[in-house]
Amino acid sequence: MLRDEILHCLADLGASLRFFSRLPVPQLGRRDDTGALPVLPRAAAAVPLAGFLIALPAALVGLGASAAGLPDLLVGLLVVTALVAPTGALHEDGLADSADGLVGGATTEKRLLIMKDSRIGTFAGLALVLSTLIRASAYGALFLHPAAGALAVLGGGALSRLSMTALWAALPNARPDGLAARLGQPDRRSVAIGAGVTVLLLSPLPVIIGAPAVILGIAFAGLAALAFGALARKKIGGQTGDILGATQVLTEAAFLIGLLIGR
Repeated sequence: MLRDEILHCLADLGASLRFFSRLPVPQLGRRDDTGALPVLPRAAAAVPLAGFLIALPAALVGLGASAAGLPDLLVGLLVVTALVAPTGALHEDGLADSADGLVGGATTEKRLLIMKDSRIGTFAGLALVLSTLIRASAYGALFLHPAAGALAVLGGGALSRLSMTALWAALPNARPDGLAARLGQPDRRSVAIGAGVTVLLLSPLPVIIGAPAVILGIAFAGLAALAFGALARKKIGGQTGDILGATQVLTEAAFLIGLLIGR
């Protein structure tokens, strides 16, 4: 029984890493089908850990850039670059499409149509530029204390993926034929397990930056997810893959802002 659970967890982690990134992930146990999509609702429990591991190269880049004495903003930009590269800008693409669709469309149908359009509009461009600058400047400030910066990168990677899966579970599918709909929705049990995993992954951060800052960061991320989820429900009736991708970027940024305010 325990052996089967471990094999399932490894398979869920492998599938999540391959789905949310372009990292070369070997087979993690005999239950891990390297060509399979994540099996939801179960695999959602592994998504925060996958986010933590996807962010690991960026944390190392930040430590190296900080040790080299590079300017703060450049350190932050390198960190964001190292976060975007393994995912192929998957979440940023969702943010861009969501910005164009939610702001630019007059009806639900028009908004969903705009979100499927691969072209970048004004709102998408602004969202990408502003989100990149916010995260880069925040990481640059946090890496003034290298340990705090590295743990913020890793914790943000986990927490933002938890926020994404929680919103995925809470909102109905706005597009029945979309990828998010085909994968299914996480159940409450898997989201709760993912939340427990996220708490463990965040646990070193209060020691370095202080508990009030971490609590404020988590609160800001939660509020960002709730606000964006309410907007998505109002504008298109629920969530899509683009909405979920945008949630990751927005909650990561909100988490960093909370850390900086509370430290």
